[in-house]
Amino acid sequence: MRLEKMLPLLVLLPLAGQTPSILVGGFAAETASFHTSSNGLPSDDVKLVTLDDAGRVTAVTAAGAVTLAGGKWVQSPAPSETAPGAPQRALSKDGRLAEARAEGLFLKSGNGPWTRLFPQAGSRSWAPVDVRGVAFDRRGRLWFASPQGVGCLDGKEWTLYTGADGLPYDDFTTVAAGEPGVVWFGTKIGAIRFDGKTWEYRQGPRWLPADQVRSIAVDASGGAWIATAKGLAFLERKPMTLSAKARYFEDEIDKRHRRTPYEYVHPVILKRPGDKSEWTQTDSDNDGLWTSMYGAGECYACAATKSDLACRRAQKAFEALRFLGEVTQGGSSPAPAGFVARSILPTSGPDPNIHATPERDRQTQQTRDRLWKIISPRWPTSADGKWFWKTDTSSDELDGHYFFYALYYDLVAKTGPEKQRVRQHVAALTDHLLAHNYQLYDHDGKPTRWSIFNPENLNHNRDWWQERGMNSLSILAYLKVAEHITGDARYAQASRYLIDKHGYGMNALIVKSHLGPGAGNQSDDEMIFMNFYSLIKYETDPDLRQKYLLSFHNHFQNEQPEMNPVFNFLYASVAIGQTFNDAYGAQNLSPSGEWLEDAVDTLKRLPLDRIDWGLRNSHRRDIIPLPPHVRERGERGVGYRVNGKVLPIDERYVGHWNHDPWRLDYNGVGRSLGDGAIYLLPYYMGLYHGFIKE
Repeated sequence: MRLEKMLPLLVLLPLAGQTPSILVGGFAAETASFHTSSNGLPSDDVKLVTLDDAGRVTAVTAAGAVTLAGGKWVQSPAPSETAPGAPQRALSKDGRLAEARAEGLFLKSGNGPWTRLFPQAGSRSWAPVDVRGVAFDRRGRLWFASPQGVGCLDGKEWTLYTGADGLPYDDFTTVAAGEPGVVWFGTKIGAIRFDGKTWEYRQGPRWLPADQVRSIAVDASGGAWIATAKGLAFLERKPMTLSAKARYFEDEIDKRHRRTPYEYVHPVILKRPGDKSEWTQTDSDNDGLWTSMYGAGECYACAATKSDLACRRAQKAFEALRFLGEVTQGGSSPAPAGFVARSILPTSGPDPNIHATPERDRQTQQTRDRLWKIISPRWPTSADGKWFWKTDTSSDELDGHYFFYALYYDLVAKTGPEKQRVRQHVAALTDHLLAHNYQLYDHDGKPTRWSIFNPENLNHNRDWWQERGMNSLSILAYLKVAEHITGDARYAQASRYLIDKHGYGMNALIVKSHLGPGAGNQSDDEMIFMNFYSLIKYETDPDLRQKYLLSFHNHFQNEQPEMNPVFNFLYASVAIGQTFNDAYGAQNLSPSGEWLEDAVDTLKRLPLDRIDWGLRNSHRRDIIPLPPHVRERGERGVGYRVNGKVLPIDERYVGHWNHDPWRLDYNGVGRSLGDGAIYLLPYYMGLYHGFIKE
């Protein structure tokens, strides 16, 4: 698929009663590869990069010039543009010559005199000095870059750009024309691509060997060669489709990210930064949650694509989660029936109890969390002696479990025995909650730290006021899912008891104490969205359903700037066409604005490179800091773009959807390789619900 043949994004406007959708054709997926002395350059210190008319790339390094030929770098003469300290010049096809000088921007035609330019657009009038770069793009427009910003001269009309217009950074080093309509800017902290509408910022080791850009050359396909002091980067724009991207991530998961024979899906640790050839699999407190969210994506894939492989993957995820309930029974410290573990480790490996000690728990209780649970062993062994299983299971684990069980039961389990297997497991877990006063009870006969859902605590204990709305929502969702799957009236009765006697329906009207968009703790938001989706989907009481939808709508308003496709699709799938009626009339609860475009943009731009590279954005000119009152402790280093939205996903690192998208800097070291489940869940969900058309 050639880039010029790729379909543009087409929003299909729905008729009344229809689902809004986007037709997504081919798009460019940007990837980075580096050329250094380790693969053929005479030196990492690259001074200049050029492309000749035949598309041959020449790199001028501190140890000489080389040209890429047949996939290898060979010695060659240095191009004439290498004179040190020479001002950057650009020649247009019609003979105009532009020059960037310290004293300003100059232009001349043919043999005519140099004329200094004073750009003016609307109320802006600039007299630029210290001009760092000039270029004529493929359409003949003149671009310049200076500390004041960027300017474009099209005929006689100027357009000027600063941080207020979305320009990410302005300490420029160079300018280069790209494919038609595109221009690149080098800066002292990264490179910038601009297509007239969208600014793309490329900074950090995901994209560049070093941040300071010395030179840029762009090939006919839009690939950018970028010279730095630590090597040459090639940012390639590969033809891609959403479905091909899904296959890529599924292949990566199959290759690296399935842990134990039960295949819990989780990131891996690389032996060397950026090198995916050797890795170590790891467990986490949230193995159940992350495997649930991976499995949910495969449930949607099974239903949307009818793929037998997707259905088998979903079934495998169910068995992995089911085993978390089986492994806790019997053994060294058996838990009450129905209790699900956080994670498992083979007893053939190191004993995790060597580090997970009561002394460590006491230290946590004394220094970080006075309600922290002291339990021993934190990792009991299974009845067959083959597994350690982790205790102290939390509410976010249960949120993932129940979200997945409902999808698996509805979309994947087809036969009577398959559905009965789900019923038995869900009933055991839910009966455990009912038998222990809406709590998870561990092997020590006491509640876990975070699985508290009873009225005594949520409504009357000050330590649980922040969780009142969220945990009320959680238990109502669990009971509704259990009722749907098993048909057991006891779960409906328990739900009505909590709603009628203890106000859980009203508690759920305010699920989180929000101080505005960017308030933080996306782990809570992730749980809230999954639970609202399940609860509203199965709720038959029209009054309760309207209340839940209103609460979900209000919560979504705070989350919409995050451009999160999981959040956007979960909300839209239950809220489109819905209203809330009160004494003042009817309120439309359908999502508004660019929720669909933002979701698809995030899916398209989510990097194929899932390594946790460090990234910096706090220096950017297009960032507005979050007001201190929005975060509980006035946290700094958080902000959003001038368009009101968070940074695009390819300008930050996202391990899971519980990350903080308002955080500007990320101190990754390139050793953690995330899995692609964060892409698969929203992609297949969007496909299943009809938001995405291909």
